[in-house]
Amino acid sequence: MLYSLFVWLHKWFSPFNVFRYITFRTALAIITSQTVCCLMIPGFIRWARRLGGTQNVRDDGPQAHLKKQGTPTMGGIVIAGSIVISMLLWGDLKNPFVLLMIAAVAGFSGIGFLDDYLKVVKKNSKGLLAKQKFGLQIALALVLAILIHRVPHNPYAGMLSIPFLKKWLIRLGWLYTPFAILVIVGASNAVNLTDGIDGLAIGLVAIAALANGVLIYISGHRILSAYLHVLYLPQAAELTVFCGAMFGAALGFLWYNSYPADLFMGDVGSLGLGGALGTLAVISKQEIILAVVGGIFVMESVSVILQVASFKLTGRRIFRMAPIHHHFELKGWTEPKVIVRFWIVGIILALLSLATFKVR
Repeated sequence: MLYSLFVWLHKWFSPFNVFRYITFRTALAIITSQTVCCLMIPGFIRWARRLGGTQNVRDDGPQAHLKKQGTPTMGGIVIAGSIVISMLLWGDLKNPFVLLMIAAVAGFSGIGFLDDYLKVVKKNSKGLLAKQKFGLQIALALVLAILIHRVPHNPYAGMLSIPFLKKWLIRLGWLYTPFAILVIVGASNAVNLTDGIDGLAIGLVAIAALANGVLIYISGHRILSAYLHVLYLPQAAELTVFCGAMFGAALGFLWYNSYPADLFMGDVGSLGLGGALGTLAVISKQEIILAVVGGIFVMESVSVILQVASFKLTGRRIFRMAPIHHHFELKGWTEPKVIVRFWIVGIILALLSLATFKVR
């Protein structure tokens, strides 16, 4: 809204022209979402306590987690709200990709909220049934994939970009839709699985958002994309602002979610942020790079798959507990040590993802 206003006003007052620059609005988006998040959370914590929206902690996990019983949750409502508010202010709402990203974060957050509400407020320990949750996620991802494919002037729709190679594309045809659904739903649930200890998931989301912002900005810049021999996606450049909004909201939430956490994000946060990262990857043609940027998320998901498969096939567990961050806790690593070490790996993977541009 403010973006459109200032662009209109620059005809009469030239300094307003600065709002046309994506980098400037990205900085504003970071500041806005972080500020909104920080200002809203104290009141949200008080509201969650009155509502009874506090976390139930499993007694079969690390015993140090038992002290977290009663910590307010569903803080993802604030994260999603901060991102949407920031985009409404500084994003170009005429850009179809911006509207799709707002729909993605709102839609997946809504699914997570429904699950959290049933578990936390209604005291239904199961929340949404697995088939209900996956069904809703798949339906939303299907709608997003179809709409992304139908965006006008989107020459690479239905194509898969192969990293490390110069503009090597594979046309998947109708297979791209189920592939896009897999990417979006997989990313949503991967972040959800990672959200098990204070600050881990939100810190990794901040790292991924920052790396994605750089990747998308380069792809949307005519000169930089030509120099680095990557796909030129001018319409997607506006999503740099979205990445900034996500990064700012993550930093604002991390202030309260860092160890020991005052507030948990809940499924409303993890599903929403994961769904947004997956949708970003599909729009920006970075589906494979997402597995590098979000390597920790992939590792957490794979650890659960391997644990379940091993137990069902052999009756034995590979890890002491899955997801894998709990395995390291049970080995004796303190929670802050697990968090920081996983963040370090996440930063290294993000740098590797940026390096793929140069090695092409």
